[in-house]
Amino acid sequence: MTGTVHTILTHPGGAHKDDFLAVCVLSALHGAPIVRRVPTPAELDDPAVAIVDIGGAHDPARMNFDHHHFPREHPPTCALSLVLDHLGLYQDALQLCDWLEPAEWFDSRGPQKTAAWLGVPRRAISRLNSPIDVTALRRFAGAQQLAAGEPLYEFMRFIGQDLLEYLRVARARLRYVGRNVERWSLSVGEDVIEVVALKRTDPPLDEPSGAVSSYVRAEGLEERVAAIVYPDRRGDGYGLRRYEDHPRLDFSRVEGEPDVHFAHKTGFMCKTSATEEARLQALITAAWR
Repeated sequence: MTGTVHTILTHPGGAHKDDFLAVCVLSALHGAPIVRRVPTPAELDDPAVAIVDIGGAHDPARMNFDHHHFPREHPPTCALSLVLDHLGLYQDALQLCDWLEPAEWFDSRGPQKTAAWLGVPRRAISRLNSPIDVTALRRFAGAQQLAAGEPLYEFMRFIGQDLLEYLRVARARLRYVGRNVERWSLSVGEDVIEVVALKRTDPPLDEPSGAVSSYVRAEGLEERVAAIVYPDRRGDGYGLRRYEDHPRLDFSRVEGEPDVHFAHKTGFMCKTSATEEARLQALITAAWR
């Protein structure tokens, strides 16, 4: 896709996830070459030059997306936040992309405060890195200019396209899920198991388990829901999964049932050929401990 932006400019030197992803989004939108250097005053005034994570100004009208001049007490913000907000996608991304808020914290507060905010040891931050992160950022940092057709540019454009496509359809998908889910409250002794179950739909969803989980978060049901039920993409039955590793559900307890063809040894999910609501509910209550 082409647009009025003819150049995407970001800072030279080390690259971070926020500027990398912001540039990915802009390259997906505009197909413009990426340049890594300090902008000139004329470029800062030119809305045809998108300036990311450098320049000391946040001015979407001029396509300037820098957050480093924000005061210390400003809420955690990063270059990607600013670009998504400019596109009207920030609130959806904040709600539906669990990785966004930690990225904001990491870029604006550093790893120590991010770890404290997450409630994890400092070393946990680096343990979540992978060679994908390391190589993508190192190769991006080492490039002075990237243009369409080059492998790294096209990889970045894929990332931007996938993120934009996900956010474009996310709200519509949530509405679709909302029209096709049921809420079950299953009694086991004095306990009540809250379940969100997605019926088989036409057309089917590509990632039904993820769609139901996103719906639970979007509806603010995280503290209540223990299990989700969703159509099995590989058969006519259903998947049963504990939501956010609920400690009271262990689906390995039902692995011997004749209609359960797979139960994960850790107990977090199982697959069943059953389609009747009563039978699905019975398997969930049998997995309760």
